[in-house]
Amino acid sequence: MTQASIWERILDFSNRANPYPFYDELRRTPVTRLPDGSYLVSTYAEIAALLHDPRVSSDINRNPAAAAAGATAGDDGEGPGMSPTFLSMDPPDHDKFRRITMRHFGPPTTPGRVAGMEARMAEIVTALADNMTAHSRIDVVDDLAYPLPVTVICELLGVPPGDEQRFRVWVDVALQSTDPGLDPETQQEKRAEAGKELRAFMEELVEAHRRTPGPDLLSAMAADDGPEGRMPDEQLVSTGLLLLIAGHETTVNLIANGALTLLRHPAELQRLRNDPDLAIPMVEELLRYEPPVHFVPFRTALDDIDIAGTTIPAGASLTLVLASGNRDPAHVTDPDLFIPDRRNNQHLGFGGGIHLCFGAPLARLEAQIALTAFATRLENPRLVSYPPPYRPSPFLRGPSHLLIDIDGIAARQ
Repeated sequence: MTQASIWERILDFSNRANPYPFYDELRRTPVTRLPDGSYLVSTYAEIAALLHDPRVSSDINRNPAAAAAGATAGDDGEGPGMSPTFLSMDPPDHDKFRRITMRHFGPPTTPGRVAGMEARMAEIVTALADNMTAHSRIDVVDDLAYPLPVTVICELLGVPPGDEQRFRVWVDVALQSTDPGLDPETQQEKRAEAGKELRAFMEELVEAHRRTPGPDLLSAMAADDGPEGRMPDEQLVSTGLLLLIAGHETTVNLIANGALTLLRHPAELQRLRNDPDLAIPMVEELLRYEPPVHFVPFRTALDDIDIAGTTIPAGASLTLVLASGNRDPAHVTDPDLFIPDRRNNQHLGFGGGIHLCFGAPLARLEAQIALTAFATRLENPRLVSYPPPYRPSPFLRGPSHLLIDIDGIAARQ
């Protein structure tokens, strides 16, 4: 029987709880050619360089590995067969549509939207903690890590209360389709099943906001007559779905991974309990140490690229292994140690370059508030079992559930 390759072992679900020893092995060869002709890049400096290299395309329709896997431009969250979002575009289209979206989300046009939600986030987390009062056992994912970001993104986009239960099922199906253990045909069927329902849901929502605009992000985008014109309807639906799904799924992992890390490092949990301001650098360290996104697949070399002694030929598919780069000892001292106030917090937790995570300011704030509440309000939290069960996806990595026992809930500060 042929021994599985390092990459196959990283993708193997049985190693989901701790892929890091395999990343250590992978980094011995910074650029690895796989049998299918695609390339893995696993060291920090090389990943960072390629994230900023205009010779690397994000257009999934150019990508041979994506075509072989049955993926489409819609697989970044929009649904199969839909218009690609800026996430799956190269300049100049990427720049145009990202600018149109950012006009209503952040600086310079709307600088206060995320910061203006801080009080509401704190209110949501306070209510979630209060709801745990009668319980001695909770699930950090279901009781904190999921409901906070999904409530925030729904309110930000103007999704009516209660509708998150409708799309949660479809999103779960879409994410199941990323399981490498499934054959491509099954993956494609699951994507199609979820994509059809999600598209209908967002089309209905966009039309409702166009008829009756509100103060939300989706209404602003639907009625935008800015300098670059309105976003086409198909593009608006795809972008709405991207923001809805990416706007909570990765943050669920960030909060759950963060809580698990604190439970495994009780001294650091106590430090956060004593000093809530530590949450700011701690979240940056979590983005390095236990990132919610482990790798970025389906990039394409537009020209021959010489990097780390290897020539990646034009047309080849690239996967940038962000989680491996984050623990590269050539970049950071003691990479396998969790040091919340680490001075070097330059990480790949939000990617980089022109595709730097659009929602990074929102995710940072949500994680800081959630983990501070976790540390200050849950009394004597302790793991029920380790490791917890993990979600199937190898690249959107986080616990599917995180059961803990607690002695009670502390009073509000």
